[in-house]
Amino acid sequence: MVRTSVALSLVAMTSSAAAFAPAASSGRAATAVSAMSKSVPFLLEPKNTKGMVGDAGFDPLGLSDEFDIKWMRESELKHGRAAMLATVGFVVQQFVTIPGYTHVDDSNLGPAAVGASPMLQIVVWCGAIEWWTNKGKITYEDMFSDPARVPGNLGFDPMGLGKNKSAEDMEKLELNEIKNGRLAMLAIGGMIHHNWVTGEALF
Repeated sequence: MVRTSVALSLVAMTSSAAAFAPAASSGRAATAVSAMSKSVPFLLEPKNTKGMVGDAGFDPLGLSDEFDIKWMRESELKHGRAAMLATVGFVVQQFVTIPGYTHVDDSNLGPAAVGASPMLQIVVWCGAIEWWTNKGKITYEDMFSDPARVPGNLGFDPMGLGKNKSAEDMEKLELNEIKNGRLAMLAIGGMIHHNWVTGEALF
């Protein structure tokens, strides 16, 4: 009887001590925590964007799991470059008018002021450049049939900004381009909607 009581007491004390002891973290839990996105902490970190310049772990819709990441990076760079040009053009157009065309304060009215022909020329020339730089491979299926092709690298560097640069320096330049492109895409959207909602010029 005494032995039984002692044994029960030991079990009870051990159980009580265990209740206050820190739980051992399992490998699965540690992996889950380390795999959370830095920019969206309640979502998992996208695995297909790792190692890419400008990766912030932001892919809340999981698009990088569904589409070719090279195609998406190419799209991001091209849209960012177009947006950077657009933000400058949107502002300049308000103050500078090409001779022969009607001046409009609201840059949203620029396309209507110049007519369809110049706008179609822009579309045609952009398409021609797209075709030429990609050697005719401009579809989702074949644009990156060459695994050595780097997204966004068209060999266009007339000012030689990329010459004699280390890999680290080039990565900084690429990061600057991506960040400025992302900002410009937001900016041109804000500019257009400002004029559209208020009905007034940007400045």
